[in-house]
Amino acid sequence: MSRIGPDQQRLTTAECGNLVAYLDGELNEAESQAIATKLTHSATARREVEILGKTWELLGHLPWPVAPEDFTERTLNNVRLDAQRGNRLQSVIAHGARKTGRAAVWVAACLLASAAAFAAARWGWPDPSSRLVRDLPLAEHLDEYREVGDFEFLNQLASSPEFNSDRDD
Repeated sequence: MSRIGPDQQRLTTAECGNLVAYLDGELNEAESQAIATKLTHSATARREVEILGKTWELLGHLPWPVAPEDFTERTLNNVRLDAQRGNRLQSVIAHGARKTGRAAVWVAACLLASAAAFAAARWGWPDPSSRLVRDLPLAEHLDEYREVGDFEFLNQLASSPEFNSDRDD
């Protein structure tokens, strides 16, 4: 593997980006010194600078575009319209957020009211099936109780010796 000698070092991307600033004398001392050293020692870097210079020279031969007379006015108007649209967009977003907030409050209130109604119906309203469960033994013997008729028959049974034999013992 061959090593690149100091005379073949290329400019880094950062140095290429700073090359125009170097040529205009706008770089700080450290950056300017680094590029100058590399250009002094590297023929490859000097060729890159020559190519860049020829490119700039060729670009100078191209016709310069001419802006229309109302270019500045149209640009400023577009900037103003964009700023107004941005304010309108913020206004629409804020209005939408307020409507969404109100809707969320209403949904929460409806859910809370539904939960309260469910709780009241579940625990506050009497359960008809609980009475049926409690009175199930009575319901199972209802036909027999109907045959008895009234309490007089039950009193006679209570006073009869067949039913009182257990009490005497």
